[in-house]
Amino acid sequence: MTLLDDRTEHAPIPFRLFEVEVKRIETISPTYRRVTFTGPLCDGIADNRYDQRIKFLLPTETASVDEFSLEPTTWYQRWRELSDEKRMPMRTYTIREVRSELAEFDVDIALHGRLGPASSWVLDAQPGDRIIVNAPCAHYPDVHGGVDWHAPERVDRVMLAGDETAAPAIAGILERLPADACGIAVIEVPHADDAVVIRSAPEHVEVVILARGDAKVGTLLEPELRRRAPRVLEECELIARAERIANAPLEDVDIDAGLLWEVPVSETGGAALGERAPFYAWLAGEASVIKTLRRLLVSELGVDRRSVAFMGYWREGRPELGG
Repeated sequence: MTLLDDRTEHAPIPFRLFEVEVKRIETISPTYRRVTFTGPLCDGIADNRYDQRIKFLLPTETASVDEFSLEPTTWYQRWRELSDEKRMPMRTYTIREVRSELAEFDVDIALHGRLGPASSWVLDAQPGDRIIVNAPCAHYPDVHGGVDWHAPERVDRVMLAGDETAAPAIAGILERLPADACGIAVIEVPHADDAVVIRSAPEHVEVVILARGDAKVGTLLEPELRRRAPRVLEECELIARAERIANAPLEDVDIDAGLLWEVPVSETGGAALGERAPFYAWLAGEASVIKTLRRLLVSELGVDRRSVAFMGYWREGRPELGG
């Protein structure tokens, strides 16, 4: 395979493919494995933090890393044109930490058994195993994309909520919030020890960890948000005001047929509500749960839908979504 360095062979592009190998694997909690990747060009991966998404292309018995070209402008079309047996499964994860000086980065991955190729790969991964990742280029001078936290520069209260698949993204957002940020982050995980994925948060952002055990995903998250959300909104005087935002009725997204994903942004890619807003919510996790939480905020509590970003990361009872 030819390694292409965008610093010398191509004009800077927002994302490109990197061939990487597993450097180490650490089980950090009952649910999470932290996989550290390295590679000859990994010092060129951008450190955007927040909820920066990357994509894994995972080798199988019939599709290898060596057979796939890293050419930056045509790889996706070529990937789509491959036969099923030759096409490496593609899955999305969040970069947890980038250490450019060591040419390495971490990804915290929630274990869900062998529900698909990505889950199986994580369970079997060993140091030295190679994959391909599509990641943001540090040498690109503009906005990369793949970050869905678009809060106004000044916001009175923030709310983050999600399950174990969203916890690494929530952790990255919490670490980048301004020190004077106020609000709440509610995270439902299988085990109390999974809280280790959250390293730090601003002093006035309360972090609530809900350990559901063997219960169904969302069992604790939904009632906790129903209890907490009105209080947060009262703090920023959204409910105290007599008027209500005139939201258009929410469309009924078929989460079994399509992707539940809406991130309000302005025409220039910034916060949809400008530089200042009383409230901003970021919701991610199992699609049916997130759909319910979105309806709670927008339809029941009257929050301006431009203040709510929501992402259905996965769907319970269905295979992992590709591409």
